[in-house]
Amino acid sequence: MLIGFFFAVCFVASSVGAVVGAGGGVIIKPVLDMVGILPVSTVSFCSGCTVLAMSVCSLIRTRNNGVQLKIKTSTALAVGAVVGGLLGQILFDLVRKSFGNESVLGAIQATCLTIMTVGVLLYVIFKSRVKALQVNHVLPAVLIGLILGLVSAFLGIGGGPMNVAVLYYFFSMDAKQAAKNSIYIIIFSQTTSLISSLIRGTVPDFTAVYLIAMICGGVGGALLGAAITKRLNNSGVEKVFNILLLVIIAIGCYNIFKYTHM
Repeated sequence: MLIGFFFAVCFVASSVGAVVGAGGGVIIKPVLDMVGILPVSTVSFCSGCTVLAMSVCSLIRTRNNGVQLKIKTSTALAVGAVVGGLLGQILFDLVRKSFGNESVLGAIQATCLTIMTVGVLLYVIFKSRVKALQVNHVLPAVLIGLILGLVSAFLGIGGGPMNVAVLYYFFSMDAKQAAKNSIYIIIFSQTTSLISSLIRGTVPDFTAVYLIAMICGGVGGALLGAAITKRLNNSGVEKVFNILLLVIIAIGCYNIFKYTHM
């Protein structure tokens, strides 16, 4: 029963995540926190592993879909995301050890994710009134990537709406370009995060069969998401993204209430 639940959550989340470039973890993490089956730290780790598998599969599946991967820009962002991912892991461990309470950790993550998502939603609503930038230099891109990596690693979401919004605003990408380049960045940050956890010995206890079910769901979702993307134009991808933001905010508000009343 639980195996099927984990698979279904990751399949649906990764399908949507592959379409919009949010990675899937931004749904997986809050949904699993909401049901409370696993500890917060275990959810963060398993979600990260699932997002990594989903991202690799998605990028391979869409390599010839005609959407441009801006290697120079996205690699600079990815390098920053690697450093940020390491810092985010350290910050996550510090917060976990400081409070020694999974509920407090969950409340902090849920609050940060909800505030961030509301900010992204406001930007998307008023995007037409905001002039997008065109960052061409490597150093600013690395710094932006560092912030993205830190946030995604700390929240355990492996990417998220912030990636996409940043690619919209700072690099003038359209919806499909932002989705593909976001997935590329996520691969680097999540790989680093996983290696860091293994080296530092901070991998939480988890049930292997649950993680396998989650990864299978992530890979399956990536394949479905790639097929859906072919049928959507940029406007369609943006609509899916907006719906995703509203869902994340609703779940985030519930999780904040839940963790602050435990």
